[in-house]
Amino acid sequence: MQIQVNGEPLELADNATISVLVTQMILEGQRYAIEINEEIISRSHHDTYCLSDGDQVEIVQAIGGG
Repeated sequence: MQIQVNGEPLELADNATISVLVTQMILEGQRYAIEINEEIISRSHHDTYCLSDGDQVEIVQAIGGG
């Protein structure tokens, strides 16, 4: 299936979860928020939320600084 991540096309296996996307994007251990089709998905649902062909995904990473 094909999704859009931050405006860029990305190919994923059918029925991939958000956790699969996080692994593919190498985001484990980082601070981030994920929005799918303009809805923020809590981390507690990342293992079970299946992405669909054509989903619009926005990933925002927290950057520390001072």
